[in-house]
This record gives sequence, structure tokens and C-alpha cells, in this order.
Amino acid sequence: MKEERNTADTTVKLTHPEKLLWSDEKVSKQDLLDHHALVWPRMKQFVVERPLALVRAPDGVDGQRFFQKHASPGMSEHIFKSKDPEDNEEILFVRDFDGIAALVQIGVVEIHIWGCKVEEIDTPDQIVFDLDPDEGVAVDEVRKAALDIRDKLQELSLPTFVKTSGGKGYHVVVPLKPAAKWDQVKGFSHDFARAMEQAEPDRFTATLSKKARTGKIFIDYLRNGRGSTTVAPYSSRAKKGATISMPVTWPEIEGGLAPNAFPLGDKATLKRLDADDPWRDFFAKGKPLKRAWLSPP
Repeated sequence: MKEERNTADTTVKLTHPEKLLWSDEKVSKQDLLDHHALVWPRMKQFVVERPLALVRAPDGVDGQRFFQKHASPGMSEHIFKSKDPEDNEEILFVRDFDGIAALVQIGVVEIHIWGCKVEEIDTPDQIVFDLDPDEGVAVDEVRKAALDIRDKLQELSLPTFVKTSGGKGYHVVVPLKPAAKWDQVKGFSHDFARAMEQAEPDRFTATLSKKARTGKIFIDYLRNGRGSTTVAPYSSRAKKGATISMPVTWPEIEGGLAPNAFPLGDKATLKRLDADDPWRDFFAKGKPLKRAWLSPP
């Protein structure tokens, strides 16, 4: 990776940097901070001044974990607070790498983002389709589903990007020019997922319930509602293997790349980060949703 950052650049001091957050993988708080320092030049456009939700595991991922969307006592000055004008709910966000370091300090092992900036909170700038396979669905089927979704979106002249989830699936992401409102974007993503289900009901479902998902891939469009979040590009996951949600290329997916292919600090991970950034021009590629796509089918 051509751009690197030294963790000494942050003013945040880790307490117990040797503490293991992933005990089996021997990944410490310091290791996690080093990862964020390495990916920061690529990650920052996806997390800076965006509403966040945090998965914290102060005693490591094998201990208690909890989801946090609001401030807690003693939270660092590098983690900022705002208000959602719709419901006056508190929002957390960061402005720089010190903010990320402050998250690591309090045991944040996953960073989740809204699909918008704090200052443009009413107009999302991305659509996420999270492919969530039922138990027993082969990874090759999930990979094929990602490619099929890409093709259908490209038929609508929408740009598509892909990243590994760090778990069982892939995330197909569409950059948007912020214009449409949340209900319009969620409506479009729901209609798209439902159309995929109707075309191939044996493969796909657009319904959340476990019963509807038996033997199928759930196209999770629910990430596109106001206040909903998805794991940020380059974020670690609170999963076995200390994996990363890694932006990749479509040819890599076509070549058989697994959803959990990139453990934190692994040689394969460092090699991917040393290659060109496949999401560098993500927001530059964004298009506004066309009015015709926002109408119910």
C-alpha cells in the first residue's frame, strides 16, 4: 500500500495495548489500531462525519459484546455528537484518525455507518445489498448471486462496487449522488430485492423471517432505511478469524474470492492493501436515482 500512517500520529494513547481482542488469533488492541492506521487513507472517505453505530467488546470478542449508537460517560472528545433533526436522537461521528483511535481505545471491534453524511442526513449517498445466505447455502451460490445482482443493477446503468462481509456473504454497494430521500432509496432497494425474488424464488428471498429464508439467500435491503447501518469498508468483524470487510474488485469475486478471505494482519490482507484501491473513485461514480426507478412496479 503506497500510503501509510504511523500510529504515533494519533494523540490518543491506548491503555493495555497488549490486550487481546481476538484471543484465538492473538490480535491485540495495538494490532487493531495498526490495522486502522494502515487502511486509513482508503477508509476515511467512508467514515468521516458519518453517523456511526459501534460494536464494542471491551473484554474481547469472546466476552460481552454490545451495540452502541449513543454517547456514554467518559467518551473521548475525539468522538463527536450531533442530533438527528427528525427525532432528536443522538448521533456519534468522528472527524479524523484520532476519532478512530478513540474507538479502538474503548474496545470497538466493528464500525458501522449510516449511508449518508451528518450534514446531508436526509439524502443517502449509497445503497447496500447485503447477501445473507441460509445455513447450508454453498459459498459458490452466494458468489453467483452477487454477480447476478451486479448484472441487474448494471442493466439500470447503476455503478456497482463489492466488498467481502468478513462473514458468510458479500455486500454489493451502489454509490449515489445525494438527492433521493431515505424512503425513496429504501423503496427502490426493496423493489429491486423483490424483483430478484420473483424472478428466481428458489434462490432468493426479500423477506427477513427465518422461515422464508430456508435454503435461500436473503437480499437484505433493510440496510437502506433511515438509522439503519452497515459495516464500514475496511472495518474488522467481531467474528472468528478476526476478518475484515474488504473492498475488492469484481474480477476477484469472479475468481472465487471467499467472503472471509481477509483476516486482520494476514499476508493475503496485506497483499490486497498493497494493490490499487478498488474503491478510490466510489463517490465520484455516484448517480442520482432516476424518477422511474422510484415508482412502485
